[in-house]
Amino acid sequence: MSVPYETAAYEPAESPESPEEHLARLLGRALNSFELPDEVIRRLDCALAHDSCLLSAHHSAGLHRETYRHTWLLADGSPVTLWELVHNTAPGGDAQHEVYVDEEELYAATSRLPLPPEAPDFELPALTPLWAIPEPRHVYAPDDSADHARRLLRRAENPDRPGEETAALLATAAAHQITQAFGRRGRPARAGLSFALYEHAFLLPDGREISLWEVEHTATPDGRHMCEVYATEDAAREAVDRRAARQS
Repeated sequence: MSVPYETAAYEPAESPESPEEHLARLLGRALNSFELPDEVIRRLDCALAHDSCLLSAHHSAGLHRETYRHTWLLADGSPVTLWELVHNTAPGGDAQHEVYVDEEELYAATSRLPLPPEAPDFELPALTPLWAIPEPRHVYAPDDSADHARRLLRRAENPDRPGEETAALLATAAAHQITQAFGRRGRPARAGLSFALYEHAFLLPDGREISLWEVEHTATPDGRHMCEVYATEDAAREAVDRRAARQS
């Protein structure tokens, strides 16, 4: 019989197997790994996290086959997937591993297996895995991101800035992006004052995205530039409104 599975085995940063080790083990056991495009392998060199999901299995008359989906999260927030077929239908009955770059190739390879007639046609089931890589909100650049987070928090002058827990989390940041936030203008500021709001988005090794919101303004007694950092956009915009209200 053929049984679909919806079991995901997410291996976060603390897993004993890194994304590079997982890829090396997969390629090392696959008989056709030499057929994979070099471009795919190069992209996987910068993977930050990985996920393995058993899709389906067939066991009948001493023969078996399983199909797996292996997904890696890259530093730019995009995923790359390889599909693995495991079966013992070759002469000798030893387990054979094959790997493919897309579902169609996996389907074609599975359909060629000499499985008993009662084996149904192979179809990839619709899955909701326990862990799924979300669509990234940002285009990240891996550029000393942990140090950028440290310097950003260090120059923040507001007492309610994010604390040690956030700093420790961002010490592992692998990539980041800075964008200026616009819209939702609050109370008009007095002439001569300037306010700017920036989102500093960080990508962590486990695929999570964390943002810090920086307010730069001149609403200070001596008119100097001041930096404040907040954990949410709402908190940052409220700070801008408060500063503008005091100076209006």
